[in-house]
Amino acid sequence: MNRKALSVLARSMLFCLTITSIFIACTDRTSRPRVLVSTDIGGSDPDDYQSLVHLFLYADTLDIVGLISSPPDKGRKKHILETIAVYEKDYPKLKKKSPSYPSPEYLRSVTAQGAIQAQAAPSPDNSISEGAKLIISEAEKGDQRPLYILIWGAMTDLAQALHKAPHIKPNIRAYYIGSWNTRQDSLSRNYVYQEHPDLWFIENNSTFRGMYMGGYQLDDYGNEAFVKRHIQQKGHLGRFFFQKKKDIKMGDTPSVLYLLHGNPENPESESWGGRFQKTGHGTQYWTDRTQTEYIENGKPGAKTVNKWRKEYLNDWKKRLDYLQ
Repeated sequence: MNRKALSVLARSMLFCLTITSIFIACTDRTSRPRVLVSTDIGGSDPDDYQSLVHLFLYADTLDIVGLISSPPDKGRKKHILETIAVYEKDYPKLKKKSPSYPSPEYLRSVTAQGAIQAQAAPSPDNSISEGAKLIISEAEKGDQRPLYILIWGAMTDLAQALHKAPHIKPNIRAYYIGSWNTRQDSLSRNYVYQEHPDLWFIENNSTFRGMYMGGYQLDDYGNEAFVKRHIQQKGHLGRFFFQKKKDIKMGDTPSVLYLLHGNPENPESESWGGRFQKTGHGTQYWTDRTQTEYIENGKPGAKTVNKWRKEYLNDWKKRLDYLQ
């Protein structure tokens, strides 16, 4: 075969490999849960940094389509970008483990500033944040997968999106960490709850406390011991985690764990992120289980998370080892 023919063959093979790689990448991405996170990271509680570090270590198993800075307090988009900058330092190691880890450039491109202030009236006004616009645009895409919106702060941006574009409801599924977040903007939560009873909606008001309360905490599985033994010295992300908080809280992480192990289609089934019950409010609303066997230290539902403590921490340990 002459040189020209070899050159043509080489280009053809390269083209085929490129097309195959694109096809595999696209197929892989569309098989993963589609996720948008709304977080008050950078506010008064450092555990959102912890949960974002955890999320990024599992980013190859999810299709992250949005990261929104939401109220309350002083958290801003720059705090999400701060965490992405740390992720960027570990990205080469993560990429070697899985080509599906999203690039730092991509994560920056889907990061948006949400509302700055809590909702001021029983219904949202006509203003709409960059974060709410992102929710609408993602929910309107012709994607067969539902858009899971994991809410780690106030519901302000989701409320704005639903007020502006209620037609997106069939395409979204909200997993909300309530409790303190509700107290910071009760009007947005009440608007979503009362005016959109047909929304697919998990309201986790106390189940999330099983992330750090109860469960197996002997040996190196304690909240402080696990960080010291398995996180503190693991890459830039591990050191960043330790810098922000020296023990496990990660109160928002159950929303991620819910998608990692279990059946997200059925909130009443067991999952790492909790098991929930209906209350009669609409047909798609679930909240904490109140039965005695699920209560930990007075917190309904917490045992549906902490029963899996060894399993989800062991799984996370494997990913933290990627950073060595």
